[in-house]
Amino acid sequence: MKRVVIVGTGFGGLSAARALAREPVEIVMIDRNNYHLFQPLLYQVATASLEQEAIAYPVRAITRDWENMHFMLSEVTGVDFEKRQVITRENGSVPYDYLILAAGAATSFFGMESVERHAFELKSLRSAVGLRNHILSIFEHVSRRLDPARRAAMLTFVIVGGGPTGIEFTGALAELVRQVMVKDYPYIHPDEVKIVLLEALDSLLPMLPSSKLQDYALKRLEGMGVQVRLGAKVIGAEDDRVLLEGGEEITTHTLLWAAGVKPVPLAETLDAPKARGGYIAVSPALTLPDHSEVFVIGDMAYLEQGGEPLPAMAPVAMQQGEYAASAILRRERGETVRPFHYRDKGTMAVIGRGSAVASISGLMFHGLPAWLVWLVVHIMYLVGFRNRLVVLLNWAYDYLFFDRKIRLITER
Repeated sequence: MKRVVIVGTGFGGLSAARALAREPVEIVMIDRNNYHLFQPLLYQVATASLEQEAIAYPVRAITRDWENMHFMLSEVTGVDFEKRQVITRENGSVPYDYLILAAGAATSFFGMESVERHAFELKSLRSAVGLRNHILSIFEHVSRRLDPARRAAMLTFVIVGGGPTGIEFTGALAELVRQVMVKDYPYIHPDEVKIVLLEALDSLLPMLPSSKLQDYALKRLEGMGVQVRLGAKVIGAEDDRVLLEGGEEITTHTLLWAAGVKPVPLAETLDAPKARGGYIAVSPALTLPDHSEVFVIGDMAYLEQGGEPLPAMAPVAMQQGEYAASAILRRERGETVRPFHYRDKGTMAVIGRGSAVASISGLMFHGLPAWLVWLVVHIMYLVGFRNRLVVLLNWAYDYLFFDRKIRLITER
């Protein structure tokens, strides 16, 4: 049997492996983590709504019944395309007949080292738990009745990025603060807490096709007490402040960066053509120009459709994973492989309790209906019955009792 090596167990890699399961090929999945992570809900771990185990599921448990499937816990450091070998840190070289690179993305700070040093991000379980520890610790510090200036700085939370991650985290943080934390800390008045969302563009959620949905998101956040600043470009950060273009400064001890992504560092080591931002340029068949046996999918790949690059989103990665698996099987059968075409099923983002925006198959709606659709979609795409049940119960508990029960400081 031909060996297919899949690097990465995210949405793209897992979709490819699932499509190849029980087919006459050997599958080797490699990842530095032994779990599949549902990244869209990392912000809920950071805001004490979900425990980290609820959005991660062991890869070996997912694939235990898949024939000819092997998982390797290791970090990939490079690829030798001529010898057809994946180079790993712990397990040496792994040969392949076909290779699917789906290692995902990292946070892009656009070259601003000061921001990278001082900002939090939401790309891993560790970063989400670290941010939760920090937010809860802030309130513990402020409960000691600090001087007014330091108290104001510590109770100012700055989020950069008006995309889905920034919007969803901001809404969840506002609800955590105003519905839960002020009850735990009666000496802190809700008006003392300042949540600021900065977006360099002139609108939130620029991927949405409707300005009405964008305006709804803006007004909904402002109604939750969030200060939304459009056209605000961050140029740097220090220990206790964020620096904006034009000389303005915002004093804060909490900065979350949700303004951009880039390919993981592995992409830089590959001898492959690069597009803007360091993404790997692929053919319409998602392969490297000189190596048709190598597929690059998901957040690592650069491919334009309709004159625009495909977005770094889970639905894109999932469809590309399924396509890569299908292309391998068709090539083994001697059949023609058609170019990849992304079917855009829509975009959605939750803003807060009973509130979301959605654009699905040309239908645009907001409020409670969009929120219910968002809940159903995320429950469907979670891996594992236990995880679905735990997340559903936690959401029901939060909705009924206005509470967040995962208020744990696990590391100081």
